[in-house]
Amino acid sequence: MRGVNQRWVGKPDYVRVPTSTEEVVDAVGTAVREGRRIAVRSGGHCVEEMVGAPDVQVVIDLSELNRIDFDAERDAFVVEPGATVGQAYRTLYKRWGVTIPAGSCPSVGLGGHIAGGGYGPLSRKFGYVSDHLYAVEVVVVDADGTARAVVATRDPDDENHDLWWAHTGGGGGNFGVVTRYWLRIPGATGAPGALLPTPPARLLVQQDVWVWDMLDEAAFTRLLRNHGDWYERNSAPGSPYDDLYSGLWCGTRASQFVAMSTQIDSALPNAAGLLDDYVAAIRQDLGVAPALSSRQELPWLHATSWGGIADSGDHTLSFKIKAADLRKRCTDEQAAKIYRHLLREDYGNHRAGVMFVGCGGQMNALAPADTAIAQRDSILKLVYSTHWDASEQPEGHLAWLREFYADVYAGTGGVPVPDERTNGSYVNNPDFDVQDERWNRSGLAWHELYHQHNYPRLQRVKARWDPGDVFRNPFSVRLP
Repeated sequence: MRGVNQRWVGKPDYVRVPTSTEEVVDAVGTAVREGRRIAVRSGGHCVEEMVGAPDVQVVIDLSELNRIDFDAERDAFVVEPGATVGQAYRTLYKRWGVTIPAGSCPSVGLGGHIAGGGYGPLSRKFGYVSDHLYAVEVVVVDADGTARAVVATRDPDDENHDLWWAHTGGGGGNFGVVTRYWLRIPGATGAPGALLPTPPARLLVQQDVWVWDMLDEAAFTRLLRNHGDWYERNSAPGSPYDDLYSGLWCGTRASQFVAMSTQIDSALPNAAGLLDDYVAAIRQDLGVAPALSSRQELPWLHATSWGGIADSGDHTLSFKIKAADLRKRCTDEQAAKIYRHLLREDYGNHRAGVMFVGCGGQMNALAPADTAIAQRDSILKLVYSTHWDASEQPEGHLAWLREFYADVYAGTGGVPVPDERTNGSYVNNPDFDVQDERWNRSGLAWHELYHQHNYPRLQRVKARWDPGDVFRNPFSVRLP
C-alpha cells in the first residue's frame, strides 16, 4: 500500500474505505476491539512514516468521504476529509463563487490539511483555512473502548469546544478520525456566497528567473535580504499588500535556477503598480537582472491548477521535507550557508532546494491562543525539500538535506528554535529528525518547536478525547 510519497510502503492487516460516518465508527470500533493499531489517510501526502509505519495494522482510508456541499441547517459549507484541495477549489467556486485559502497542491487531502491549519496563496488575504472552521465531526474512542461520533463547534459555550479548538491547527492523527468539517467566516451571515471568501476573478502573475551562473554569493545574499526585508515591512494584518503573495524557489546547482512567482488580484486599484513596487524592491541593488521575466493575467481558478513536483501524476518519487517559520529574514550568514549547500558539487539532484513562502497578513491577525496554531507572527515559511526517484537509495539525499538544515540553524542547535528571528515550524511539515539528538541539539522537545505554548492545552484535549491513546504516531500529542 503506497501513498503519494513512495518512500513509505505500508503493510497493514487490512484497509477500510468507509463512505459514511457510521462506517467510520464501525471501522474504529472493530479495530479497537481487535486490539489493532490504527492509522488514518485522506490524501496520502505523508511526509513522514505515519500511515506507512510497520506497526500500523489497520488503515482507515477516507478518500471516498469526499462530499462538498452547503449545509443549510448549520448555515455553513460541509467538506468531508477525503475531498482534495483541487476538488474544493473547483466545487466551491463553480457552485457558489467562494473558496478557502488552502494550499497550492491540488491532490492534497483536506482531512490533514485543515487539522494542521492549512495555508496557501490566498492566506495573506484571508488567513489559514482553519480560521474558517465552524464545526468538526470526529469519531473518538472513550476510555471503555466505545467508538462514537462527536460534533464540536466554534461556540465557546459548546461543551465540546476544546475539541474544535484542537482541530484549528493541532494537526491530524491526534484525537480521532475527522469525518466532516463545516466552514464559515466567523460572524458571517447571509446567502452562501457571503459565508466564505470570494477569490479574485483574475490574477496578475509575474515570473522572474535567475540562472545560477548569474548569481555569485553576494548577489544571492542580497536577493534573500531584499526579499526578507520586504516581508518584514509588509506582513502586518491590513497591509496594502495583503493581496500579494510570492514564492521564491532556490534550487540546487543541478536545477540551474532561482525562480520567484508572484501574484496579486488584478482588480485592485493600481494592482500593476503594487506589483511593480514589489518587483523593484526585490531587485534593488542586485546588480543582475533576471534571465527571464514575464507577466500575464490569468483566471484565478486556472492559476491555482498547477500541481507541482509532488502532484506530477505518476507518483514515482520519494521525498523528505524540513521547514521553519521566520519572524525576521534569515541573516546574511544563513544566506551564505544556503548558497553553499545549494551549490555543493557533491549533490546533483535537480529536484531539491528551499522555498521561501510568503505569509503574514491575515495569518497573523489572531493571537496564538485563539486557535491551536502557535505561529501567529511569522513573515515567511521556509520549506527545505528533496525529491528522488523511488528506485534510488535515499541515504545521499537525506544526508544532504539534514546537513543543509542543521548548518543553517547551527546557532540554535540545528533546529529553528523560537526566538526573535525564528518561530519554530509548521505542524503539517513534520520532521522526525527533530526527535533525534544527532540533529536536534537545542535541548528543546519537538513539540516546543511546533506547538510552543499551546502544547499543554492540546495535551488536556488529548486526555479528554483519546484517553486510551488510540490515535498516535511519533509526532502526535502525548497524554499528560
